[in-house]
Amino acid sequence: MKVKFWGVRGSIPTPLTPSQLKSRIAAVITRIQPCDLKNLESREAFLANLPAYLFGTVGGNTTCLEIRTAGDKLIIIDAGSGLRELAASLAKKNEQIKEYHIFFTHFHWDHLQGLPFFIPGAYTKGNHIYFYSTRGNLEEVLKGQMKQPYFPIGMQDMGAQQHFVLLKGRSMQFQDVEISWKDMKHPGGCTAYRIRENGKTMIFSTDTELTADDFKRSERNSSFFQNADLLILDSQYTLGEAIEKYDWGHTSYSMAIDFAAEWNIKMLVLFHHEPLYNDRKIYGILNSAEWYRARLENRNFKVTLAIEGMVLEL
Repeated sequence: MKVKFWGVRGSIPTPLTPSQLKSRIAAVITRIQPCDLKNLESREAFLANLPAYLFGTVGGNTTCLEIRTAGDKLIIIDAGSGLRELAASLAKKNEQIKEYHIFFTHFHWDHLQGLPFFIPGAYTKGNHIYFYSTRGNLEEVLKGQMKQPYFPIGMQDMGAQQHFVLLKGRSMQFQDVEISWKDMKHPGGCTAYRIRENGKTMIFSTDTELTADDFKRSERNSSFFQNADLLILDSQYTLGEAIEKYDWGHTSYSMAIDFAAEWNIKMLVLFHHEPLYNDRKIYGILNSAEWYRARLENRNFKVTLAIEGMVLEL
């Protein structure tokens, strides 16, 4: 199973601004020494040693994950603005995919807004798109955001055949993959997904405000969270902001670390980055998260940031 990140920001797309780009270039220039320009090797070494927040970006698109199963089936979670980038990649590689499966965590706009731009997948006759949700108004919501005057083309004008699937119970079998789900705390509700294939498990829990109930050793929690190989978790806030913004539906990075330690997670990915944070601030949060993890009794897990274009393989 491979997981690729196409959108990692929370709430609203957050592209780099011209002033931010100029500031980065200026910061890089001030670091250059004559020895860094001697030859190609020295120039490449200079770039490789730049701080990550100067020589890259976590990305500005909203939530979208691509999951490829061992059988090369495509599963998509959420249709934020990152879905457009995924669609462009599929078109560039000329992948002849006829069947798409998109699972929605919830219906806030930053998790839907890429759907009208899912080109050519959603607009190609003969294609089939399966939309999944634990909420019964799935079809109404998706069609509603593309009605006039919000968008010039309605879902009825898409060429692909659409299938709306209400998820019932706790799990389903998707060929050789088991997908289960669990409700998490967020205004209006949000669904976490657990995907298991060939003995490996990943959990995706965006837009989640962890509470004491999520740490309880209940049968439900244990069967869903315990010993996951990969946990992608909303870590939008610092602890101070999480307290200040109680009930907003997001989690602090420190509580995410505690949660990963509690459930013996092997790898934690900090996700749903605050749109007000620049890359330097976000990488600073990673450093703080690493510092905090290292001081826990159960600290034998990896912590990293969700970055657009990043691929993880289980």
